Amino acid sequence: MEKRKMGIAISLLLAAGTLLGACGKNTNNTKNNTPTGGNKAKGFSVGMVTDIGGIDDKSFNQSAWEGLQAFGKDNNLTKGKGGYDYLQSTSDADYVTNLNTLARQGFDLVFGIGFLMQSAVDEVAKQQKDHKFAIIDSEVKEPNVASILFKEQEAAFLAGVAAALTTKTDHIGFIGGMENAVIERFQAGFLAGIKAAKPSVKVDVQYAGAFDKSEVGQNIASKMYSTGADVIFHAAGGTGNGLFKEAVDLKKKDPNREIWAIGVDRDQNDMGPDVVLTSALKRVDVAVQDTAQKAQNGNFPGGKNILYGLTENGVGLSPINAKAKNKDAIDKAVTDWIGKIKSGALKVPGTLAELKTFSPK
Repeated sequence: MEKRKMGIAISLLLAAGTLLGACGKNTNNTKNNTPTGGNKAKGFSVGMVTDIGGIDDKSFNQSAWEGLQAFGKDNNLTKGKGGYDYLQSTSDADYVTNLNTLARQGFDLVFGIGFLMQSAVDEVAKQQKDHKFAIIDSEVKEPNVASILFKEQEAAFLAGVAAALTTKTDHIGFIGGMENAVIERFQAGFLAGIKAAKPSVKVDVQYAGAFDKSEVGQNIASKMYSTGADVIFHAAGGTGNGLFKEAVDLKKKDPNREIWAIGVDRDQNDMGPDVVLTSALKRVDVAVQDTAQKAQNGNFPGGKNILYGLTENGVGLSPINAKAKNKDAIDKAVTDWIGKIKSGALKVPGTLAELKTFSPK
C-alpha cells in the first residue's frame, strides 16, 4: 500500500513537472513568434484603397502605390497586415467596404485614392472615428481625415509650354477623363501654358467620360491626329493609355512622322519612348509618403487641407524627350516659367473662368 502511494506521488510530481515545462515552452514560443519585421514605426501600419483604375493603371493609382511602397521600405515594413497594403476597387460599390475592411484590420492610416471616393471616405470616417483617413483630390471635413489636394494647373502649364514649342502644325489636343474640378485644373493650366508660349495654336478638347476606357482614349486620339494635331496631352488616367497606343502605332507605320503624346501624374515615358514628349507630374507618391510620415510621427493633419504645388515638389514636369529637336529651347523656357511661378510673379489659372482673364505678362 505504501509503495502504491509512493508511486502515485512520484507520478503526480512528474506530471506537474511536465506541465510546467510545457508552459515554459509555450511562453518562449510566443515570444519568439512575435512579429518584429524590424519595424521602425513601432507598429504603425498604413493601407490604401484604389480607385477603379487599380495599382497598375500606369498613372494615378500606381503613383500612390509607389509612394506607399517607398514609405514601407523606408520604415522596414512588410506588405500585409501590420505593415502596408492595398485593396483594389473594381467599382464604386467597393469603396465603403474596402475602407472599412482596412480600418477593421487595424491599419493606423487608410488612404482613399481619388475624388470619386469622397462620399465613401466621409461616410466611413464618421463611423470609424478612432481611425485616421486621408483622401487624395478631394475634401472631407472630418477631424480624422486629411484632405490632400494639388495645383495640377502648374504642372499642366509647363506641359502646355512644351507642347506649344514642339508643335509643327500649330494644332494640339487635350483629352480629359471626366469633367470635374481636378481635370479642369489640368485643362486650364495646359491651355494657359500654350497661350503663354504660342497663343496662335489651335487646341482640340474632348472628354472621354471615364478614367478606365483605353479604347475610348485611343479613338479620341486617332481623330485628333487624323485632323492635324501633332501633340496631344491627356489627363485621363487609364483612358490615356489609348493615346499612347495610338501614337506608337502611327509612329510604327510612319517613322518619319512627327507626333507626340504628353503623359500625366507619373513619368510615362515607358509608354512610348519614341512618342512621349514629357509628362505633367502629379506627385501623389510624394504626398502619400509625406502624409504617412506625419501620421507616424504624431503630426497627422486631420481636419486640414494639404496643398501640393511646384514649391512643395508636389507637381512638376518630367524630362523632355531627348529626341525632341528643340529640347534645349523647351528646357530653357520651362525653367524660366518655373521661376516665375515659384516667385509668385505668375499665377496659373485653375479654372476655365480664370483662364478667360489670364495674361502671362
